[in-house]
Amino acid sequence: MSDITLPKEWRATQLGDVAEYGKTQKCELSDIKVDTWILELEDIEKNSSRIIKRLNTSERPFKSTKNKFKEGDILYGKLRPYLNKVVIADDNGVCSTEIIPLNAEPNVNNHYLFHWLRSETFLNYVVEVSYGVNMPRLGTKDGLLAPFILPPQAEQKVIADKLDTLLAQVETTKARLDRIPQILKTFRQSVLAAAVSGKLTEEWRGKNGVSEWQQKTLGDVVAGISQGWSPKCLSEETSGKSWGVIKTSSVQERLFLEQENKKLPEHLEPREALKVATGDILTTRAGPRSRCGVSCYVENVTLNLMICDKVYRYQVKPEMGLSKFLVMQLNSHPTLESIESLKTGISESGMNLTQKKFKELLLEWPSTEEQTQIVHRVEELFAFSDRIEQKANAALERVNNLTQ
Repeated sequence: MSDITLPKEWRATQLGDVAEYGKTQKCELSDIKVDTWILELEDIEKNSSRIIKRLNTSERPFKSTKNKFKEGDILYGKLRPYLNKVVIADDNGVCSTEIIPLNAEPNVNNHYLFHWLRSETFLNYVVEVSYGVNMPRLGTKDGLLAPFILPPQAEQKVIADKLDTLLAQVETTKARLDRIPQILKTFRQSVLAAAVSGKLTEEWRGKNGVSEWQQKTLGDVVAGISQGWSPKCLSEETSGKSWGVIKTSSVQERLFLEQENKKLPEHLEPREALKVATGDILTTRAGPRSRCGVSCYVENVTLNLMICDKVYRYQVKPEMGLSKFLVMQLNSHPTLESIESLKTGISESGMNLTQKKFKELLLEWPSTEEQTQIVHRVEELFAFSDRIEQKANAALERVNNLTQ
């Protein structure tokens, strides 16, 4: 910090000059009451200085020695200090010895010290001097030597109060931005529900005199369903071409993740009959309940990819309409609930969707002309929501940088 020009009456010093880092008062379980607050590092959310869990002695009895702290103390997490776990205690209690209580009053404002301990200058220092590879800690000696900027006492309070106000506004903004992805997810599901119920194109049907929807089964509208194959080992090349095998984790609603695929074993020949092509529908047929029965549309495939044994591959018959429309229907809440009723299995981690049951899935099926209208409108609305999400993510990134 030698290159920083400080205001008059401010001075650069060390943490040990204003607070006794590392000096703690120990206690055992027998020393405290049953309703005493017991704080562990896991109870503090990283970066936000928010207490996410609060337990007392009766709920969290302990055997090891703890550090005592008082209301108003700063509690600094010295283990993995890059997680930036720092809070001001709002009550008396005891904490893990990986948490160091600090009190710089009356000479230094504790709220000012709290904000300093969360600052980028202090964080950069502790990351550099922490010892231990897997579980780094800020040692007592290095903690006492840590840099500290000391303004006049009256100014410390002004700074702390302004930071409290501004950072509260930052957290409020961040909380609002954090809600946007869930709001957009709900919006997309509402769009799909309107699309597959006919509400999205109700006005269009009236203007064009299109016939009502018919009830079909999945078996009525799709061509033969292929089930894949699952090799067990890995390699780079097969028969002079790079091949990959699609895992169930590659099949996401609306998205096809090529980077999730494992490589085909060198000693096994690729199976052209199982190769994925643009326009295919993929549906997971086995796995945990939340992953079984998920479908996606494959668009612009540039790699040689095969489906594994836990993935179905198929397309809508040309005379029946569009594969994209079927995927939208399969991923809508009403149809997902119907798929749920077709699954078999006795545990959440091991569900199955047999071809026989899957082909019995009931669908409300419009004309190809109306399917085209639906796909076009849904894609427009999804593109709109994607643009909002991109802007929200960019704003959230800026907000996350505002604190420092």
